[in-house]
Amino acid sequence: MGTALESKTVEMSNTAKKWFYVGLGSVSLVLGIIGIPLPLLPTTPFLLLSAYCFAKGSDRLHRWLMEHPQLGPPIKQWQTHKAISRSAKWLGSLSMGLLFLVSLTLDVPRWVLLVQGLVLLGVSAFLWTRREPPA
Repeated sequence: MGTALESKTVEMSNTAKKWFYVGLGSVSLVLGIIGIPLPLLPTTPFLLLSAYCFAKGSDRLHRWLMEHPQLGPPIKQWQTHKAISRSAKWLGSLSMGLLFLVSLTLDVPRWVLLVQGLVLLGVSAFLWTRREPPA
């Protein structure tokens, strides 16, 4: 049998874990939202991390995220089918292309363009080799 002190310690430990998961999920969600217009920040992995953390830390936040009209569907598609919608692929590809064009117009050093181009090609390859969700 546990003492009242042991019970209180376990309760505080669970509360701290929940706050940790809510905090990490919130930071991840902000990064995911920032990543929507910025191609070098991957939106979907941050949203998936947010969903995981919210599931551990807050039923209310997890439900909100999963039911969100814009953020929920990509998470559900990935969890269910490991799929990325065609529109998300096009949006990602177009934003990566625009980012590269901006870098070209800013006269970024060649080595930066090379690294950026390789990263963007890798991300594009990943995007376009994922299946699309069923209709």
